[in-house]
Amino acid sequence: MKQVYRGLAVALLQCLIVLSVAGKYAMDRERLPRVWAKAVPFDPNLFVRGRYVSLRLQVEAPADAGQWTSARLSAVESRLVATPDPAGTVHIVPVGAQWTIAEPVAFFIPEHVPDPSRRAPGEELWVEVSVPARGSPRPIRLAVKRNGVLTPLELR
Repeated sequence: MKQVYRGLAVALLQCLIVLSVAGKYAMDRERLPRVWAKAVPFDPNLFVRGRYVSLRLQVEAPADAGQWTSARLSAVESRLVATPDPAGTVHIVPVGAQWTIAEPVAFFIPEHVPDPSRRAPGEELWVEVSVPARGSPRPIRLAVKRNGVLTPLELR
């Protein structure tokens, strides 16, 4: 087989791999439950990943969950709920009176958009996530909660 044909075969294989991953995430967005979760942004200072906002998501957890626990996430009545589970793949930690997911999620933003994590007083940053059966939630879009009303942000 000529080198040109081998190169084309490898390029085709790589395109199929990328399309299969994109298709899986598109199907998950349609199939998995979605909820809005309050987000606490922080700056991870990793310049090699591109422009993104790193978010810690707040969850509802039982009062007797302990200090650091493995949990299983679920969407219950439009809320992100963590249930302690020794076999869980997500870790939750208490931060003050609230519980957050220990591993932050990254929400990538375009270069020309101002940083959405910088909010005025009285505004809260929220993120819509899809909740898989195992693993961390996957961010879909951001919103600002002002006076009890969620307004999705246009970040394109």
